[in-house]
Amino acid sequence: MEKIRKNFGFGCMRLPMIGEDVDMEQTKQMVDCFLEQGFNYFDTAHGYLQGKSELALKSCLTSRYPREKYILTNKLTANFFQTEEDIRPFFESQLEACGVDYFDFYLMHAQGAGNYPHFQECHAYEIAQELKAEGKVRHVGISFHDSAEMLEKILTDHPEVEVVQIQFNYLDYEDPAVQSRRCYEVCRKYGKTVIVMEPVKGGNLVNLPEEARAVLDALHGGSPASYAIRFAAGFPGMLMVLSGMSTLEQVEDNLAFMKDFQPLNETERAAVEKVQAIFHSKNLIPCTACRYCTDGCPQHIAIPDIFAADGEDAFRALETAALAELGKRSGAILATGGGSVCRAENYPLLHQNGTIFWLRRDLALLPKDGRPISQRSDLAELYAQREPLYARFADAVIDNNGTPEQTVQQILEVLA
Repeated sequence: MEKIRKNFGFGCMRLPMIGEDVDMEQTKQMVDCFLEQGFNYFDTAHGYLQGKSELALKSCLTSRYPREKYILTNKLTANFFQTEEDIRPFFESQLEACGVDYFDFYLMHAQGAGNYPHFQECHAYEIAQELKAEGKVRHVGISFHDSAEMLEKILTDHPEVEVVQIQFNYLDYEDPAVQSRRCYEVCRKYGKTVIVMEPVKGGNLVNLPEEARAVLDALHGGSPASYAIRFAAGFPGMLMVLSGMSTLEQVEDNLAFMKDFQPLNETERAAVEKVQAIFHSKNLIPCTACRYCTDGCPQHIAIPDIFAADGEDAFRALETAALAELGKRSGAILATGGGSVCRAENYPLLHQNGTIFWLRRDLALLPKDGRPISQRSDLAELYAQREPLYARFADAVIDNNGTPEQTVQQILEVLA
């Protein structure tokens, strides 16, 4: 960790794109600027930009600079291994994709109640320690998306974890779903170094409501991003604050105030608290624009853009229009989100030509990643509101707490 030069890192989830491909020339300019200003920490994962982030780093960073010039973090993601035997080949493919022979940090990705058992069953944490002993990984950690209680369990199970990457920003600081403050306090309790992701909440703390922007503009001291990133970086124990930058201008702006970092002063903290209050009064959708939902969508529908531009009502209207068309088809499976039951008009659309199944799953097993409504709300409260609607819509209720094969078998038995 001593080789890290500054407390600001380049998150490579949101690299500039030209159509479906990374804009390599602009990315090279961004990387060059970042390194020239004395910064050297880069963060990626295989799922970022559908695998293109790793390849872009090879083209724009690792093939152009000596290994000692940069710190590189990658992650082990649950989607890319089914068994213990899959982990090492996947890891080796990541080294090759990035063009390096070791990672400075290797994180168990997006840890939470939903996927932690899979990592445990496949001995992922133990394999990561083996890779460290072999010199292929310098430091082992986790990135985390769940409750403070779940984080405490993982750190109790695995005291060897060195660093924890958490979502931390001034809007989520006291959020009951994200629990930024509480997760940070668990890290401090267990003596773990913290890496911050989503300091500007996917751009939400940059593209502010007009009223909120006026509060920060009155300070005459910097961009909205500067206050958000400095807020996160100002807490004790913060090794690194990541920013997923998409333009050279964003890089230049961020480096300008992080090159000689200063935490927020009292006046600036008071202004940030005013902005918090404005956001909370508007009950906005807390989408971080991670685009996991977009990458997983066969049509690559820009769901984050819809939420950002028009809000949940516009998204629900599009959902209803899609159900009206798709519900007419035969031989198809429609998998909707839980919010589809919130519109009564969706029932006849879903029932046009098929059977409606309620896949009922324990709340503790439900992931929140890439699900802005779940992140905003208390899941138990949300479930209590929707349970009568689920029951009203459903032709059959399927227990979805087992394996996918068991769930499918139950559905087939109903249809037989």
